[in-house]
Amino acid sequence: MSASKTNNKKSSATSYKVRFKDRFHSALKLHRENAIQSLLDILRQPTNSLMTILVLAIALALPAAFYLFMTNAQAVSQSWDGGVKMALYLEDSATESQAQELFTQLNQRTEFEEIVFVGKDDGLEMFRQYSGLGDSLDYLEENPLPYSITLKPTASFSDSEQLEQLAQELSLLPLVAQAKLDSSWIKKYNSILDISEQIATFISIMLALGVLLIVGNTIRLAILNRREEIQVIKLVGATDAFIRRPFLYAGFWYGLIAALLAALMVNIIFVLLQQSAHQLAQLYSSEFSLLGLAPSFTLGLLAIGALLGLSGAWFSVRKHLKDINPE
Repeated sequence: MSASKTNNKKSSATSYKVRFKDRFHSALKLHRENAIQSLLDILRQPTNSLMTILVLAIALALPAAFYLFMTNAQAVSQSWDGGVKMALYLEDSATESQAQELFTQLNQRTEFEEIVFVGKDDGLEMFRQYSGLGDSLDYLEENPLPYSITLKPTASFSDSEQLEQLAQELSLLPLVAQAKLDSSWIKKYNSILDISEQIATFISIMLALGVLLIVGNTIRLAILNRREEIQVIKLVGATDAFIRRPFLYAGFWYGLIAALLAALMVNIIFVLLQQSAHQLAQLYSSEFSLLGLAPSFTLGLLAIGALLGLSGAWFSVRKHLKDINPE
């Protein structure tokens, strides 16, 4: 009799299989609630949260500022590279007709996109304007400057070795006393940029590690403050994934908000320096203007900040959550 009752009970039991769609919606709802609750917890403690976010923002703003500086420095370098010119200084014995004939020959070559003939009088006047000697040059008995020809190579001669080879070739032409290529200082400038970029990369890596440590320590304190709560929910069967999720979202919000604030800081610096940089460029007769943070880089900065915050929270939770067991 009892066996038949047991069989009846077993046969009357029904199984219910949760559909994937329902599980997905349930998980999505849970993630949304945890994300909102984590953000609200940060906003409920504005003093402590603001201090942490400011430190993180400064750590993220420094690499972004380095990037902005390097972008503008490289833009200046590229404009100089595009404006590299050669100067051919003719021998003192060259006559004006001979200089004009050489100018005509060079003007027929395809290596140059711009050729300018500079006479002796024009050269002296230019020297007067840029040297600052002024009327003192009038005491010269004769014009000591030779005829010169300024040449601007085409864009195909962008490599420094090609430019040097072309300058060497031009120096062998008749009546040419010297062929000067103003590119050595650009090489030095680019070398300084390379060193600066390496230093900026190293500093950025160190600051990224600092962000990980700061977020990890912040999450560790949050875990310790909720130690008793974690023990209770572990007693009722909560999984580590369920307990871990709010702390991961907290790290995500810390990183994202700090990155947003860092982007704002860099843009403020850009606005403050833009006018001064424009005035400096005008002194050198240049139309250069500062380049701000590109939208793609701003989005990348937000993504990096969120990822660093999430990673720091993950390492901290993974380490400290195991130490909390229900008593």
